[in-house]
Amino acid sequence: MTLTIATRKSLLALWQSEFVKNELKKIDNTLNINLLELNTKGDIILDTPLAKIGGKNLFIKELENAMYEKKAQISVHSLKDVGANLAYDFKLSAILKREVCNDVCVFAGKEKSLSELKKGAVIGTTSLRRQMQLNLLRDDFNIKSLRGNLQTRLNKLKNKEFDAIILAYAGLKRLNILDELNYVLLDTKEMIPAAGQGAVAIESINDENILSLTKKLNCEKTAMLCKIERDFTKTLNGGCGAPIGINAAFINENEIRINAIVGLVNAKKIIKMQKTIKIQNADDYGEILAKEFIKEGALNLLAENEELLKTMQ
Repeated sequence: MTLTIATRKSLLALWQSEFVKNELKKIDNTLNINLLELNTKGDIILDTPLAKIGGKNLFIKELENAMYEKKAQISVHSLKDVGANLAYDFKLSAILKREVCNDVCVFAGKEKSLSELKKGAVIGTTSLRRQMQLNLLRDDFNIKSLRGNLQTRLNKLKNKEFDAIILAYAGLKRLNILDELNYVLLDTKEMIPAAGQGAVAIESINDENILSLTKKLNCEKTAMLCKIERDFTKTLNGGCGAPIGINAAFINENEIRINAIVGLVNAKKIIKMQKTIKIQNADDYGEILAKEFIKEGALNLLAENEELLKTMQ
């Protein structure tokens, strides 16, 4: 079988696609697998925050179009970039075992914690979720937009455009550059990650043979946790760019702990909860938790946040 993987051209996207390629060849070494490298709108438009140009689905549209046009059969994504609704009749056929899902703060100087940063320190991130939680931790930070691939972001830090930047641990680990950086791992209770953060996903055309093959890479435990997270975001209709954080993690063989937050990007109003559930209750818990947030006014907060962002433009 010949298989083509649609992928973005960034080093991290290529690493993820090569990883999936190698894992598939372990299953069937007769496979002929090629990579189709594409530029996405999200990679091209770098001078505008994602929330203003359509959210993170901008990183996958061109890949899905390639699949629709039969130029590729699967595409590989960071799961946090994948919206709730896939294009055409495509399937999320596998979610691979998750890497550490935490965010990290990478410093330009010798600091060892956020608390050591000077008053008014310039912090780089475009994520509304990260901005909200930074503002919640300290209200004196000067938070500025930071777009581009990992190398671009790190170069801006190296050039002292920022005092620190916030990134996902998983990407730095996969590119094997953690040893080069002065960073601190941020606790998931204080900087709650995005839904699906740290997990790689395979999107497939609706073909029985390809689905049967790619499903062999699915990690059931990771998929269970990510379903909670994605159902939560989907029920809130928040999209990838909204200031919503949720993280589900096993605390033992029978229980899952969930941290979630929704609020205004300026952190003036937030709803934050921690829950512990039994594994047997996991299947529909993301929706249940979202409805609890809705009762506390989460939808009003998200609507208010949209109005707030207009004044910040």
